[in-house]
Amino acid sequence: MNKEDAQKLAIMKQDVEIARALSNIKHKIVVMSGKGGVGKSTVTVKLAEEFNRDGYRVCVLDADIHGPDIPEMMQVHDPEVTLTANRINPIVTPSGVSVLSIEFFLPSKDTPVIWRGPKKTGAIRQLLSDVNWDEIDVLMVDNPPGTGDEPLTVLQSIPSIDGVVIVTTPHEFAIHDVEKCVNMVKHLKIPVLGIVENMSYLMCPSCGEKIFLFGKEGGKYLAEKFNLPFLGEVPFDTGMTAADTPPESIHSEIRKIFKNLKESLKDR
Repeated sequence: MNKEDAQKLAIMKQDVEIARALSNIKHKIVVMSGKGGVGKSTVTVKLAEEFNRDGYRVCVLDADIHGPDIPEMMQVHDPEVTLTANRINPIVTPSGVSVLSIEFFLPSKDTPVIWRGPKKTGAIRQLLSDVNWDEIDVLMVDNPPGTGDEPLTVLQSIPSIDGVVIVTTPHEFAIHDVEKCVNMVKHLKIPVLGIVENMSYLMCPSCGEKIFLFGKEGGKYLAEKFNLPFLGEVPFDTGMTAADTPPESIHSEIRKIFKNLKESLKDR
C-alpha cells in the first residue's frame, strides 16, 4: 500500500470513529458566519444555555483553533481534563453546559496556535473522534469565521447535522461576507436553520429609543434573498458577553429572544 492509499484508509477509519462517537447525540447544530466579530460565539453560548434550561445535556465544541474564546465566555479556568475509556471528557461549566476547546490542551491560554491547514483539520477531527460524547444530547459547534479549512472540516466531518445557524450584523460589509457563508452551506447541501441578526441596535438608556449603529434589517434582507427563516434581532447588551455575569442577570428581553430562537430550532 502506497502512502496516498494509507492516508485514505486512515481517514476512512477516522470517519467511522467519528460517526460512532457522535451516534448518541440527538441534535447537532453548527453556528457560523462569514464575518468575524459579529457575536457568533455569544449566540452559540446563549442558545446552549437555553437548551440546558430545558433539561438537555448540552456541549459547546469550540472549533476555532486560532481564537478559542468559548472557555473564557463560559468561565472555564485551569480545567483538569479527564479520560473515560481513553476518551476525553468535556469540561462541565458552572452553568451545567459542557465545553470542549483546543485551549484545554495548550500550555497556557496565551499560547498561539501556529499551524497550517492539515494540522488544524486533523486537530478538529481528533476532537470529534476522541471525545466521550455519550452523555450529550445537543452538540453546539462554534465555527470560526469564513469558508476555509476549519469550518469546512466541521461541516464535512460531522454526520447528520441538523443544520446551521447563520449570524450576521446589519452592516453591509458583514452582509457581503455572510452571503458567501450561506452559499457555502447550501453548496454542501446542509440545511440552513435561519439567520440571526446580532448587534441590531443599541437601546438608549435615557429615552429608550433604538439607535441603529450599523444600519437596519440586514438580517431580514439575507433571509429574504435566500428564502430562509429570520430567527430574530439581538440588541447590544454588555451583560451578554461578560464572563462573570450569570445568565439570570441578562436583560429579560434578550433572554426571551434566545428562548424563542431555541424554540424555533427545536421545531425544525
